[in-house]
Amino acid sequence: CKPSALAQHLVRSLGRSAALRGGRWPWPCWPRLQMLWQLLQPPEPEPVVARELLQLSDAGLVALDWLVGPWGAAGGGGGVSSPVLLLIPNAAGKVTGGLLQLGLRALERGFIPVIFNRRGHNGCPLTTPRLQPFGDPGDLREAVTYLRCRHPCASLLAVSEGSGSGLLLAYLGESGSSSRLAAAACLSPIFRGRDWFEARMPWLYEWPLLLHLKQGLSRYAGALAEGVDTDRLLGSRSLRELEETLFCRTRSRPTSWESYWERNEPLRDADEAAVPVLCLCSADDPVRGPPARSLPRELFRSSPYFFLLLTPHGGHCGFPRRGPGRCWAHEAVLEYFRAMAEFLRTEERRKGLPRPR
Repeated sequence: CKPSALAQHLVRSLGRSAALRGGRWPWPCWPRLQMLWQLLQPPEPEPVVARELLQLSDAGLVALDWLVGPWGAAGGGGGVSSPVLLLIPNAAGKVTGGLLQLGLRALERGFIPVIFNRRGHNGCPLTTPRLQPFGDPGDLREAVTYLRCRHPCASLLAVSEGSGSGLLLAYLGESGSSSRLAAAACLSPIFRGRDWFEARMPWLYEWPLLLHLKQGLSRYAGALAEGVDTDRLLGSRSLRELEETLFCRTRSRPTSWESYWERNEPLRDADEAAVPVLCLCSADDPVRGPPARSLPRELFRSSPYFFLLLTPHGGHCGFPRRGPGRCWAHEAVLEYFRAMAEFLRTEERRKGLPRPR
């Protein structure tokens, strides 16, 4: 990170955190096993979710899944001013057990967790013949505006998982100081979208995601047929081919692969971000790729808002440990949000700033 008062405070707070000194994973050198173990383990206990459909300005729908606990209670888990934690799944819309586990941990600590589901993802109805491109934050912006109206007295926080970080990073860059978020965190983020699609992932991760996407898209094949070649779409043999067919080779407004990424690279406006962002990455991440080419270290050295927590072992969104919780990154993220709130309160008292009403 770039040295600053906030950076020093976070280093001290996370350095004292028990999450970074947790029990060791018995197979630290097997990142793919870590990833599978984390993805396949169901959350404990099973969460209860209340779905809310939000209509967007173009009549499209996104789904907001409010985690209300494993007890079947109605309503959120916190009070009027409890912080709202927006959880963003990966770009395929797969809500993993790890993401649900993070939501449950947050609920226990007084947060109000809610999962953002893109158009057509995770059972959300597709009412327009278009889906959300990799780094287009338009739908997320409308969802954040709605959450601010529904919880005007609460702090808004956001966490993204894996390739879903492309959406969150793009939103923070495009919105700048108008993002309405107090802080954000990314678990195993994909920083360079085009390079990631072109480099391909291990088949162990790519094929399940590809099948998951095709299964969801097949429900809307008739509606999408007006704009894209659905036979080619459902016959795609890689995530790149599917992305290119869906957003570049459209019948109405075709575009090149290069032009698509000029508009959708996650870090295209990173210099404009004005919200603290903690990125938790593992050096042995088999999905993101080697740190030398996939980590934008210059961004963390130059920006006062980007912070990197890099661990030698952890896989992709795994960060496993023995004992309760199973993922030490979840505890680190919640500790980061606590430290951020503490720092902001201290700064308000020091500067004599009135608290926002």
